[in-house]
Amino acid sequence: MPEKPEWLRKRLPTGKIAQEIEADLMKGSLHTICQEGCCPNQGECFSRGVATFLIMGNVCTRNCRFCAVTSGRPKPLDDEEPARLAGEIHKMKLRFVVITSVTRDDVPDGGADHFVEVIQAVRQTCPGVGIEVLIPDFQGSTSALEAVIKAKPEVLNHNVETVPRLFRHVRPMGNYEQSVALLKKAKEIDQSMITKSGLMVGLGETLEDIVNVMDDLRNAGCDILTMGQYLRPSKNHYPVYEYVHQDVFTAYKKLAYEKGFKHVAAGSFVRSSYKAEESYKKALDFRKEKGDMA
Repeated sequence: MPEKPEWLRKRLPTGKIAQEIEADLMKGSLHTICQEGCCPNQGECFSRGVATFLIMGNVCTRNCRFCAVTSGRPKPLDDEEPARLAGEIHKMKLRFVVITSVTRDDVPDGGADHFVEVIQAVRQTCPGVGIEVLIPDFQGSTSALEAVIKAKPEVLNHNVETVPRLFRHVRPMGNYEQSVALLKKAKEIDQSMITKSGLMVGLGETLEDIVNVMDDLRNAGCDILTMGQYLRPSKNHYPVYEYVHQDVFTAYKKLAYEKGFKHVAAGSFVRSSYKAEESYKKALDFRKEKGDMA
């Protein structure tokens, strides 16, 4: 495995705001993917008063080999979580929030109704706040997907994470075709819904692999693409095969725009929810300018 270059090292959260956010989250029994997923941007985001909230607990029913979130048997869903989360968002005075979850294959609808309850609680407590939901695949359930879309988040995000050739090694309990189909179905349910997906690089993929994924996502009507460097959480996780140079990310970004994505974020530290409000607004501006709904 290659050695991590110096330019890929970031400081941990520091400062009063970051400490206050961590304390508030702990007090409210709330989780962020920033912390659970060991995101390299959490210092920057926490210091700006920004967080991506993780709902339905911090234990996942799947065992993706790239992910730092604990895998196992999760606790029952917390009915009071939507109200607590909405209260925290109100306290933080956020304009735009990203809400994601662990995968809950132990719940009949995969947690779709819980997503809906969270969205509704945020709408009631924090009118005007923009919402992006980063959802699991709901095991391909159309009814679960429909429920979330009908709750009207501003952005519906579902990450493919990696290329089809590597999928069974990186996401052994996932299905690439099912993930792409979910994004396509979202557009069929609501053509106006802004959809988004993310892809990690440095796992052994080729340029041809990347191009094929871009084509698949565009054919599914995906509006926003994020691409970032995979960073191995521990020695027990999937190895890093390459640390991709920024020049390559720049080339990927150019290619993605040529294929018709409305907004593309690509870089070493880009993660799915990084600067999510900015991505949403740029995709919205593109749509208004072009009059393009697909």
